[in-house]
Amino acid sequence: MKDLKERIQKIFPKVRELRRDFHAHPELGFEEVRTSEIIAMTLEGLGLEVKTKIAKTGVVGLLDTGKPGPTVALRADMDALPVKDAKKVPYASTVDGVCHACGHDGHTAMLLGTAMILSAMKNDFTGKVKFIFQPCEEQLPGGAKPMVEAGVLENPKVDNIFGIHLWTNYSIGKVGLKAGPLMAAADSFVIEIIGKGGHGSAPHQTVDAVVVASQVISAFQTIVSRSVNPLEPAVVSVGTLQAGYGFNIIADTAKITGTVRTFSEETRALIQKRMEEILKGITQAYNADYRFDYIKGYPAVINNEKVTEYVRQIAAEVVGEENVLNAEPVMGGEDFAYYLQQVPGTFVFLGAKNEEKGIAFPHHHPEFDFDEDAMAIGIELMVRYVLNNKNLKI
Repeated sequence: MKDLKERIQKIFPKVRELRRDFHAHPELGFEEVRTSEIIAMTLEGLGLEVKTKIAKTGVVGLLDTGKPGPTVALRADMDALPVKDAKKVPYASTVDGVCHACGHDGHTAMLLGTAMILSAMKNDFTGKVKFIFQPCEEQLPGGAKPMVEAGVLENPKVDNIFGIHLWTNYSIGKVGLKAGPLMAAADSFVIEIIGKGGHGSAPHQTVDAVVVASQVISAFQTIVSRSVNPLEPAVVSVGTLQAGYGFNIIADTAKITGTVRTFSEETRALIQKRMEEILKGITQAYNADYRFDYIKGYPAVINNEKVTEYVRQIAAEVVGEENVLNAEPVMGGEDFAYYLQQVPGTFVFLGAKNEEKGIAFPHHHPEFDFDEDAMAIGIELMVRYVLNNKNLKI
């Protein structure tokens, strides 16, 4: 594969240029108009069949070798975050209050680089490749679900899919993989406790929404510890409690918001059920009422075992077996899960931290950046995934 590495190095300046351009001109979810135009123009220049405006701003490029074989999908997300860029770099965001603080600019550039390599090597493999550029991963309802509903996994039908996330929790040169649950279902909730307000000196005439909300929040802490199987990971976190008007006024309402993270649908349903039961019981006991809105976010990312093992072997060839890590599951969410519900595939973490270069800030931080050399590794992983895909037995 020496020739492949040389090919990647030849196109890499263009990949880096694209990444820095995307970084300097970030766009929020479903607003990636400029980004998608550059993607479409690049893919068309490679001779690919291109479809645009999928789920508003999504783009799909199809590479057909003209020879029978599997249809492989590769996915990148395009959207930025509503975060002010605090980096002092030449490619810093030019859009106030918006920046690529999660590496999606790198994902997009990597996938374009992969398309450049594979389009030049179409005589060296069989089948078809779909390059999926997805909008709006960062906020509900997300772009993956409408992309799937628009048919991006059909015509031709995708046999398997591969996704990569640049990951500054790992140093550059590391690849993290895990079969089964990798990232959690990310749900949220909004609760309104409805009491009866009044003067602080006459509490007997009121139903104190703050007291009721406090009891609810305390009881929620027992859901994971007493209702969920201790071998099943789960999180119930209250993020905000808003109530009250003044020091001598008993609040008539209180608003509680928070998040639930789970890996199994059974535990997800159990937690929602227990929250409702706790709310009903406590509010009845205090003569209060409630409104409960449970918002289901992305489902859990569940990686296919055989596809993950296939990528593990590829990664060992690219970075060395000692640099292929058994990834720990994370409670963050990812809408790549919707693709995995439809076709076998895997989602991996690609190390992009480099403390020697001062690149060590976490995702979504105003100074987030990643070592751009990681993109070359990502391109090689995706190219090899496609070149050898006929050997993948699922």
